[in-house]
Amino acid sequence: MASAPIPFDSTRQPHWEWQYLDLMRRIWEHGDERADRTGVGTRSVFGAQIRFDLSGGAMPLITTKRVYWKTATREFLWFLTGDTNIRALCAQGVEIWTDWPLDQYRKASGGMISRADFSARIVADAAFAAECGDLGPVYGKQWVDWPTYEPAGNGLFKPGEGINQVAQVAHSLRTNPGSRRHIVEGWNVAELDQMALPPCHKTYQFHVAGNRLNCMLYQRSCDVALGLPFNLWSAALFTRMLAQQCDLEPGELVWMGGDTHLYLNHAELVEAQLEREPSGRPVMTIGRHPASMFDYAIEDFVVSDYAPQAPLSAPIAV
Repeated sequence: MASAPIPFDSTRQPHWEWQYLDLMRRIWEHGDERADRTGVGTRSVFGAQIRFDLSGGAMPLITTKRVYWKTATREFLWFLTGDTNIRALCAQGVEIWTDWPLDQYRKASGGMISRADFSARIVADAAFAAECGDLGPVYGKQWVDWPTYEPAGNGLFKPGEGINQVAQVAHSLRTNPGSRRHIVEGWNVAELDQMALPPCHKTYQFHVAGNRLNCMLYQRSCDVALGLPFNLWSAALFTRMLAQQCDLEPGELVWMGGDTHLYLNHAELVEAQLEREPSGRPVMTIGRHPASMFDYAIEDFVVSDYAPQAPLSAPIAV
């Protein structure tokens, strides 16, 4: 007599975070050791994938160390403003981007101002921020104000109206959900040299299946220890916000990495994190339904059931 089928029990399913830890271990143990732009050196693999189901409010928050999701959210909301100056971030205590202009300022001035003092001056002095705090046309500028040009006569061109890719995608998801062109692109070849850092998480493509909104993010370069936990959160946040705006349910997040690496000076963090086991299922709720993608505030997002292990830190490579 055949045995009765075993009822499905989600607690027996592998925790999604093992995908992240397995990728970290594969890079650390088998990655190609190579020189890189920063001079620090990395171990790298090419081509990686992580998949995550966003249904039921689930969010890909790493639990084997604390991820400061509010910091990542503030950065994402800043992208949506199109701003490229760190002043608004520094005013919120977000220092994700400070090291790049700080490094340039130190080289230009020959001084060794601390990051805290540099950031405080950026906030206090608008003229100083304008001179020393701009990052060039990074993510937000490309997302909501991609430059265009129109004829100005005599074979010359003048700037035209910028393209808001995010608004376009929100509109196309509502009006033509079956399109294969729901894309937000950050890789503007003509402006790469003007950016403090060319976009790492460069291409977002959205896909509607039934009433579920899926997202695939292609990341050309990925710092797995420090960057990827933020990138996963932000891509999921982007998807959840678009889904709400378009009356869809969040579907699957598919992350794909090109040069996927760990820095050699992150050994202590990597080895400590690989000793830990993931647990829990953090969820996020959005407290209201704003009028557009550009009207959300940090207070709109609430995370529950997030009990991460202790923070792990490592130096950022500039």
